Amino acid sequence: MDAGLNNLKKHVFFELLNMAGRAFVLVGYSDDVILGNRGFTAEEKENGIILVFNSKMNFIWDDYGITATLVFGTSPQKCFVPADAITAVYSPELNAQFTVSLQPKAVGGQQSAVGTLKTKSQKHGGGGTKPAAKKNVIEVDFTKKTKK
Repeated sequence: MDAGLNNLKKHVFFELLNMAGRAFVLVGYSDDVILGNRGFTAEEKENGIILVFNSKMNFIWDDYGITATLVFGTSPQKCFVPADAITAVYSPELNAQFTVSLQPKAVGGQQSAVGTLKTKSQKHGGGGTKPAAKKNVIEVDFTKKTKK
C-alpha cells in the first residue's frame, strides 16, 4: 500500500486520539499481523478485529505499523499491526471515521487503495464521496441506542 496513505492513517489516528482520548482501528486479517499467541478467530479472519488504543497506553507507531502490548480478556499479548492491515480508524465520540479499501488488481499487478473520511453529517446526506468498491467500505453507526 502507498506509504503516503499509511502516513495519513497514522495522522488521523493521532488526531482522533488527541481529541477524544482514544481511537479505534479495524485490522484486516493478514499473516503479518501478530496478536501474541491469541491470533485471529475464524470470524475475525473474515471480518477483521477492532482494537482500541487510548492516550495512556504505551505503544509505538513507526514506519511499519503499531507495536503494543494489548490485553485480551485478562491476558496481555505482544502485538504488531502493520499499517497496511489497518482498514479503518475511527472515533465514536467524535462521530468520525477514516476507511481504506483495496481496489482490484490493476494493470501491472499493483493494488491501489481508496480512502474516505466521514463525519456524522456526511454519512447522513451532508456530502462526501463514495469509493468505487462499495462492498469494501466499513460503515460504523455511531448513534446511541436507548434501552426500553
